[in-house]
Amino acid sequence: MRSTVYFILFLLLFGWSVTSNAEPNRSFGTVCDAIDGHPLANVEISTSEGKITSSSDGSFVLFSDDSEFILRAPGYRPHKATNTFPLTLKLEPINPKALYLSYWGADSHKLRNHLTNLLGETELNALVVDLKSVRGDISFRSRTSLARVVGAQKVRTLKDIESFLADLKQRGIYTIGRIAVFKDDALANQRRDMATLTPEGYLWKDRDNISWSDPFNQDVWDYNIAIAKEAAQLGFDEIQFDYIRFPAQSNLVFSQEHSGENKVAAINGFLRRAKEQLADYPVMTSANIFGYICWKHKDQKIGQRLVDLASYVDYLSPMLYPSGFPHGVPGYPNPVANPYETVAHSLAKAQQLSGLPAVRFRPWLQAFKDYAFDRRSFTAKEVRAQTQASDAEGSHGWMLWNAASRFTLAGIQQQPQPAKPMLADTPSKSTEKAWLTRLAGQEPSYPPL
Repeated sequence: MRSTVYFILFLLLFGWSVTSNAEPNRSFGTVCDAIDGHPLANVEISTSEGKITSSSDGSFVLFSDDSEFILRAPGYRPHKATNTFPLTLKLEPINPKALYLSYWGADSHKLRNHLTNLLGETELNALVVDLKSVRGDISFRSRTSLARVVGAQKVRTLKDIESFLADLKQRGIYTIGRIAVFKDDALANQRRDMATLTPEGYLWKDRDNISWSDPFNQDVWDYNIAIAKEAAQLGFDEIQFDYIRFPAQSNLVFSQEHSGENKVAAINGFLRRAKEQLADYPVMTSANIFGYICWKHKDQKIGQRLVDLASYVDYLSPMLYPSGFPHGVPGYPNPVANPYETVAHSLAKAQQLSGLPAVRFRPWLQAFKDYAFDRRSFTAKEVRAQTQASDAEGSHGWMLWNAASRFTLAGIQQQPQPAKPMLADTPSKSTEKAWLTRLAGQEPSYPPL
């Protein structure tokens, strides 16, 4: 009897050893463009064992027992594939041209229908949806316990988020979930230990009378990443992180020393962790960045350094509102009078500084009244000049910002015109150098909420 027990134990141990040391299955595959069939290189393929990338001919070898895996490539919709033979995979190209649906706008079915109708009547094909606002409110039902503790679920403006998303997907609309990260009034007010403070120890409030969480605090990181994972599970194509930066004011108190390098490390650390934890979902990631960052190697005191950020997100979204350049851009002291040049030169400079291809950038463009120069309205003419510039630079689409989500067909519909040439009025190096000298130490400027 005892010998039988020993024999069974031997078989169990031996069987476990064989299983645990067995190599995962090896699968050969190729990935190509779904439209023209050309092979796609450098497609990221994620499994539970890690990540690989496709070769120049689109081929890859997958060592995994996973039944499913995730494919990502800039310029394409993310895709969840089944590990079956043969592995001939196709990715759908997408060039998002988006409108913005605000947190409160999402509560209006009339406004939602208006925006989706605009998407159907124009070249636009994407929607940015507020999932977490700068006041810390979360628009959908979240299972995150901290959200309930801080009161972020008092008003849910997307109670029907599943059916809303299903309708958008049926229409072929690319869905981008926006999460305001460190500007978070609800969290800061309810959890002082996670808040940005004044030198006197009080909660700090910005010019919008909104408090911020502490970008160094990793519990703050995990809270926002948990919300992002819920959005990925719901089926958003992309998670967009906004306010992934420090306040511009220099005398504030955080949980760590806030030198320039520490700030950059904190922002990079958050984005790195977010990308790692979202790897299991068919979703892309993006980060909204300050417009002047496109022109500078430095972080502009807020922790955003262009050359670093690209390592941790799929797309960078500079806010290239002409009104957001109060000090102008090289050669153009009045950006609102030169919207095409402002956008085109900023994108060209961002590519030059970062070494990234144009497809890694998707800018925010201005569809609201000027607030920094002559208070002019931005009509279809000004909006079209910006979108033409973005298209001419080869960007991965663009997004139109209006804080109240007030968009009209008349304001965005205009016949395309040939893109303006850029080389003739590219600023000289001396002009750019003098401008950067004047810009040094200036506070960032942002559009009103």
